[in-house]
Amino acid sequence: MNVTKTAPSCPPLWTGVLLNLLGWLVLSPTPAQAAEKVYISYGLLERSIPVSSLEAYAKDGTIDDDLAVYAQYGDAKQLAQLQSALVARADVDLVTVAQFLYTPQGEVLLKRLGQVIQPETRDSGFKAIRAALILAAADPQGLTFLNILRRFPTRALRIDVAQSLQIAADVGQLIDQTQRATTVVTQAAQQEQATDGITIPFPDLRQRGSFTWQKQTIALVDPSRSAVLNPTLTGTVAPSAQAALPEAIPSDVVSGRSIPVDLYLPTQTQPQSSVPVVVISHGLGSDRTTFAYLAIHLASYGFAVLVPEHPGSNAARLQALVTGTASEVSEPAEFVNRPLDITFVLNQVESRINATPELRGRLNFQQVGVLGQSFGGYTALALAGAPINSQQLQASCQNLEETLNLSLLLQCRAGALAQPVPTLQDGRIKAVFAINPITSAVLGQASISQIKVPTLMMTGNADTIAPAVPEQIQPFTWLTTTDRYLVLMEGGTHFSTLDPTASKDVVPLPQEVIGPSPATGRRYVNALAVAFFQTYIAKQPTYRSYLSPSYSNAISEAPLPLTLLRTLTADQLTQIAAGSTQPVTTAAP
Repeated sequence: MNVTKTAPSCPPLWTGVLLNLLGWLVLSPTPAQAAEKVYISYGLLERSIPVSSLEAYAKDGTIDDDLAVYAQYGDAKQLAQLQSALVARADVDLVTVAQFLYTPQGEVLLKRLGQVIQPETRDSGFKAIRAALILAAADPQGLTFLNILRRFPTRALRIDVAQSLQIAADVGQLIDQTQRATTVVTQAAQQEQATDGITIPFPDLRQRGSFTWQKQTIALVDPSRSAVLNPTLTGTVAPSAQAALPEAIPSDVVSGRSIPVDLYLPTQTQPQSSVPVVVISHGLGSDRTTFAYLAIHLASYGFAVLVPEHPGSNAARLQALVTGTASEVSEPAEFVNRPLDITFVLNQVESRINATPELRGRLNFQQVGVLGQSFGGYTALALAGAPINSQQLQASCQNLEETLNLSLLLQCRAGALAQPVPTLQDGRIKAVFAINPITSAVLGQASISQIKVPTLMMTGNADTIAPAVPEQIQPFTWLTTTDRYLVLMEGGTHFSTLDPTASKDVVPLPQEVIGPSPATGRRYVNALAVAFFQTYIAKQPTYRSYLSPSYSNAISEAPLPLTLLRTLTADQLTQIAAGSTQPVTTAAP
């Protein structure tokens, strides 16, 4: 490729593009002879750079004549980033890489990469990239970009600059949309705050409440559904559970769908009082310890909290993927099984509680709140009355190789569900709190508009898994329920509200993925969950003042500024697309 400083048709930002590709390859969980050259292609123009030039630069910063042609277009900071990116090592093992790359989600990501990185023949690089990634992961030096080049199964590979620039433009548009959405949300919240007339309430709900509590672990099995082996059941049943609920331990924990449940029960309630119930649904690849901090916090305010573990989409499922006993991260049936898990748990625990004399009638199972994160957020919304939307799935799940919304790789698996899909709504659910829910394809406007119970949606504008605009902010405008709230954490990621240290079984994530100060995000969830469920489940209207822009502003802190609002219209959201060639709205059958 003939690149000169006066050639506008060949943007002199190749180093940034290449760096993005390097980061994508190294950090993504996607995958003989070594490649000797890398061809940088732009239309009919092409120029090569020897892999040895990249190796020398990575080793000691040497810029030879071949690399100098490109280096003139990068500043010192970009070049330093390139040097680091070439040898940056992804801490993933061979089996994990290999197993993921053969899942449907892994293949979609590989096909997207294959549009940009190709072998000599200019065919899709799909299979070559997979081979290179697996071989690099097996190398003692680990999964680095240079190792991928060394293991690429052709003598040369091509990087299509035009395709990479299109991806960069798409990413830029998504970021721009998100920033404009953030501005719209914060301005709307400021307008609400100016007229809400609310004095900052006390006490501070981020602090622990006055109730003491006890934790019991109950092992449940639903014999009506297919078995999902759940190794986390081993040794989970606490002695206190055996004493309080002698019939809770099944003799067979393999036949049927095994669902362990942690029950956090406040101990200072009056004998005749009715304790409100909240259920917490974890996300994909997590377990019931991920939100243990919140369960404890809610119990300290007098709530009975049930935290089930979904065996087909928990941390153990990811381990099964790694060991080869599972073929994908989650089966399509989990879109049905997860809500059914909650309904089954409520039925079983209510029956067992009422069969225990000292607990009979203590818990109110007719006014239940559900909080869920990510896949758990979907679970909560489905239970609240949003049915799986087959028409929306068909409309949204075309050309997945071009999407930047990674959550669609999971959502679109629901399109494989057998029809008709059973009704998932549970009439006992009277309020839902959905954190980073996945919604746009599996539910869509037609489904979300059917929710009639109070709903709070929480989002982060740095979520790269379930992007804020299509998955939470726009779906919030589809809600028709009178009591609705949108909470935005600026800088919040998909993992900002999780406790990454709670379980040794959950796959660890690098700090760059988790984002800044997850402790701040957890404090926000503690405060808002207490306020929301006290208002709508415990029927304590004095807590409504906490669900206001004034309170969110009062507890907001760097580096995750917090915004809460109650009203955002589709017309306001349309403004986000101003100056863009593509609207943010999606088809809504």
